[in-house]
Amino acid sequence: MTAGTKRNEIALGMTVGVVQKQDQRSGNVTEGVVKKILTNAASHPHGIKVMLESGIVGRVKEIKK
Repeated sequence: MTAGTKRNEIALGMTVGVVQKQDQRSGNVTEGVVKKILTNAASHPHGIKVMLESGIVGRVKEIKK
C-alpha cells in the first residue's frame, strides 16, 4: 500500500482507502472505488481528493493492490 499524494498514481475504478473530512482527527479510513478525481494539482501533501462511487469524498491515504 502506498500513500496517494501523487495524482498520476490514482486512476478511475481503482480501490483506495480515503479519510473523510470529519475523520481527519481519528484517521478512520473508508474503502471504496474511485469515481472522480477532485484535486487538479499533480500532487498534494495530505493526499489527492477523490469522490468514491458511494458518493463519499475524501483524501486518498492508501492505494489497494
